[in-house]
Amino acid sequence: MKTILNIVFNMKGLPVFNQLLVGGLSASTLVVFLACGDNAGAGGEGGGSGLTNAQLQHVVDNYAENVYAHYALVVEQAKALEIAVDAFVDSPSLETHQAAKDAWNEVRPAYLQSEVYRFYNGPIDNEETGPEGRINGWPLDENYIDYVEGSETAGIINDPAGYPQITQALISDANEAVNEKSLSAGFHAIEFLLWGQDLNALPTDAGLRSYTDYLPAAEGGTSANPERRGTYLKEVTALLVLDLESVMSAWEPGAENYRSEFKIDAKTALQKILTGMGSLAGGELRNERMNNAFQERDQEEEHSCFSDTTHVDHANDAIGIENVYLGHFGGSDGPGLDELVAQVDPQLDERMKADLTAAISAIKAIPTPFDQAINDDAPGGGREKIQAAMDALQQLTETTVDVATALNITINLE
Repeated sequence: MKTILNIVFNMKGLPVFNQLLVGGLSASTLVVFLACGDNAGAGGEGGGSGLTNAQLQHVVDNYAENVYAHYALVVEQAKALEIAVDAFVDSPSLETHQAAKDAWNEVRPAYLQSEVYRFYNGPIDNEETGPEGRINGWPLDENYIDYVEGSETAGIINDPAGYPQITQALISDANEAVNEKSLSAGFHAIEFLLWGQDLNALPTDAGLRSYTDYLPAAEGGTSANPERRGTYLKEVTALLVLDLESVMSAWEPGAENYRSEFKIDAKTALQKILTGMGSLAGGELRNERMNNAFQERDQEEEHSCFSDTTHVDHANDAIGIENVYLGHFGGSDGPGLDELVAQVDPQLDERMKADLTAAISAIKAIPTPFDQAINDDAPGGGREKIQAAMDALQQLTETTVDVATALNITINLE
C-alpha cells in the first residue's frame, strides 16, 4: 500500500501541515504521519520492508551500544562539572568561576547530541520516572531560584524561612512544583547560578554574575545568602550527575534493564529511533526551541539564555540526529539507518543525508548570539537565517517520515 499523508490545502494553496510547522506547536499537539504497509508495525522478515530481521537487529544493537557510550561520556563530563563547581564554591574567584563555566560549556554539546534518544517514553523521559524535566527543563523563571533585577530577595536561596535546608531532595521536589516554568533543577538552573541574568545590550555579553555573589560580606561579597547560594549550586549539580547516571544505567549492557527490553523487537526499536529523530527535528528543535523565540522575539524563550550558547544547543541537536542516522558515535562507525535505507531506496538515502547536511549548515549560519538574531530584520540577517534553518528542519522532518515509510514503519511525531 502507498503512504497516506493527509494534507489539507488552504485558500492560498499552501498545505496546512506546513503552516503548522511554521507556527508554534504546543507540547500536546500531535502531527500524525501514517506509514501504512502490508506488514507495518509487525515483526517477521523486516516487517515487509524486504530487509531481514538480522539486518534490522544489527542497526538496533549498534544504536543501543552508542546510546550507552554516549551517556557514559555525558556522565564523565558532568562529574568534571561537579568537581569544578565544588572548587568554585569552596574558593570563589575569577579563576574558579571561569573554570566552572568552562566545564558547563564542555558537557553541553555531548548532552545536546544525546537528546535524539528522547521522545519515545524511554529512560530519559518516561512519563512516570524519566528525569528529563530535572535535567534540561526550560524556559526557567529565574526568580524561583535566586534574586533577579528589581527583586533582591526572590527565590528559594533567599527564603531561609520557607526552605530552611537546601538539599537535593528539596531541589527535586521543587522542580515544576508551581508550574512548568518553576524549574529548580538541571543544566539551566546551574547556568543561571553561574552566569546570572543576561541583561546586557552588547551582543558579545552573556550574563555577568560576579563570583562575589558567593563570598560573605566580610570578604567582599555583594549579595545576600552567599552560603545558601553555594550550597544550592553544589546540590543541584550533584543531582544532575545522579539523574544522568540513572539514565546511563538503563542502557548498560549485560543487565536486565531498558536496553535488554529495547532490543527484543528490532522493528519496534527502529520505530522508536525514528520517532526520536523526527520529534527532535520538527517538534522540539524547530517549533519549541527556534520558532517560539522567533515568533515572540523574546530572549526568555531562547534555550540557553544566560550563557548565550543557544547556537551550540541547536547545532548539536541536529548533529545528534545525523549521528543516529549514520550509526556514528565518537570515532565509531557502526551500522546505521542509512545502510537499511540504501538497500531499500538509494535515492532516499542520499536525500536524507543531504537534508541532514543542509539542516546543520543552516543552523550554523544563524548569527550569534541567538537572542540578537531573533530581532535582526535586516535583509540576509538573523531572522532570515533562522527561518531558513526552520525550513531545513521541516524538510528533514518530512524526509524522516519518508525513511520510516520506506522501512514500512509507522511513526507518530509530536
